[in-house]
Amino acid sequence: MLSRQGVRSGLRAWCAAATARPLLARGFADAASEKKAKVFGEAQVTDKFKEDWKKIAPNFDMPKFPSNFMEARPPVPPTIPAKLTVNFVLPSQYELQAKQVDYVIVPATSGQMGVLPGHVPTIAELKPGILSVHDGTEVKQYFVSSGFAFVHANSVTDIVAIEAVPLDRFDPDEVRKGVQEYNQKMNSAKDDLEKAEAQIGVQVHSALQTALGIS
Repeated sequence: MLSRQGVRSGLRAWCAAATARPLLARGFADAASEKKAKVFGEAQVTDKFKEDWKKIAPNFDMPKFPSNFMEARPPVPPTIPAKLTVNFVLPSQYELQAKQVDYVIVPATSGQMGVLPGHVPTIAELKPGILSVHDGTEVKQYFVSSGFAFVHANSVTDIVAIEAVPLDRFDPDEVRKGVQEYNQKMNSAKDDLEKAEAQIGVQVHSALQTALGIS
């Protein structure tokens, strides 16, 4: 196990190596521009850093860098593609990965936002509501709690949500009960915290009611 002094020495060596020469000889943008590269180039580490690392942590492998894991973003095509590429990510899994679709509609805080191929780069915060994915006659709908949509210039859209459930999994009766329950909790709240929690429940269940078309 490394001592505190060893860790501090290692950090100083790291900073000194980084100051002498950037750890990454190539920027992410440069790596992405190389069409033949499937991933970003490996981090270029100075010989001094390698020597210092062996002295400080001889039993540990060299550290990994973000460029060792990140795939290059596809370049912006010269013409607008026919399909939109969608990555829909939850904390524990991919719901959609590099899915080619016609368009998506996301529940942005500013209102429902449609995204087609060629959309201008945008970052949109999501509110509780329906995310719909359209591909031909097939439409897949999800209820999302919150998150963000990142629309890139290359017709790739990344959607990150905290929670998302296919709309057809909800029981309308349970949704109605939820609205009544959280309204009662909000009316009987004893402090601001209880009231805020109840308001969130009302907001989410009311959005579900609207999405399911029930009252």
